[in-house]
Amino acid sequence: MPLPNWLDWVRRLQSIAQAGKTYSNDVYDQERYDHIHQIAAEIGAAHTDQSVEKIGHLYKHETGYATPKVDVRGIVFNEQQQILLVLERSSGKWTLPGGWADIWDTPKQAVEREIREESGYDTQAVRLLALYDRDNQGHPHYEFAVYKLYFLCELQGGTAKSSIETSDVRFFSEDALPSIDEGRVLKTQLHKFFQMVRDDVQITDFD
Repeated sequence: MPLPNWLDWVRRLQSIAQAGKTYSNDVYDQERYDHIHQIAAEIGAAHTDQSVEKIGHLYKHETGYATPKVDVRGIVFNEQQQILLVLERSSGKWTLPGGWADIWDTPKQAVEREIREESGYDTQAVRLLALYDRDNQGHPHYEFAVYKLYFLCELQGGTAKSSIETSDVRFFSEDALPSIDEGRVLKTQLHKFFQMVRDDVQITDFD
């Protein structure tokens, strides 16, 4: 689904305000950027069920030059060529293990840690299968721009173990995928990953 104009306006106005607040030392310009930030929040509130205050608070913590956030996801297959999925407590649906990359991790460290924390399995990231702009893939709309990195990871050990964020851990075959949390991964993407691994595709897919 294409990004709605109002959300594009909110993001663009917020990025202008964010950069302006960071790099301008003029007190009057600071006030103008605060006003732009307020307009962005008002646009968001007019198109959602969130208050101006809540939306403003959401973006207020963002500083510096605005760039996409980075989400890492691990693609792990067992010997039966089933894919590892975890059940998210927040949504009650299944997804690839993963989450936001931390600034102290390399991408490899980030995805391996997320898999271990959310599933109990130890893995080794071996290849970047795909790098997508979240907006271009058909995910539900989100407040921020996000780049999603999907790593093929080899199973090294460990046992299935749920976490604070996940309530179940299982492997699924391609023809028996469960209800998927589309905010985190799409079923069409899962089918693509099955095919890429099955056909031993060595080129990273990206948009």
